[in-house]
Amino acid sequence: MEAELLRFNGSVERDPAIDAWMKQHAGELGAIAHEWFEVMRKCGDEVRELLHDGCPIACLGDVPFGYVNVFTSHVNMGFFHGAAGSRSLIARERKIHASCEVKTRS
Repeated sequence: MEAELLRFNGSVERDPAIDAWMKQHAGELGAIAHEWFEVMRKCGDEVRELLHDGCPIACLGDVPFGYVNVFTSHVNMGFFHGAAGSRSLIARERKIHASCEVKTRS
């Protein structure tokens, strides 16, 4: 039996409503959500996005694969297809941050 995929109508290449959402969620937690959503945006040319139920959703075409949301004391970042949907995103994130060096004061 083949599973049906959740699909959203109205996803676009760059949704101005998401940029407005990011501005409304400035601050430390908003910065975390923004960073992760940018990673999702860079997952390929076919990535589209939309604001659904008040949070930014990243899609491949019309099929959602990830989302972010900011709350009072935490940030949610999740995947619509669990770990299977996150493999390429996590691999890409490792490559992006592999060359980063963290310096701390002693």
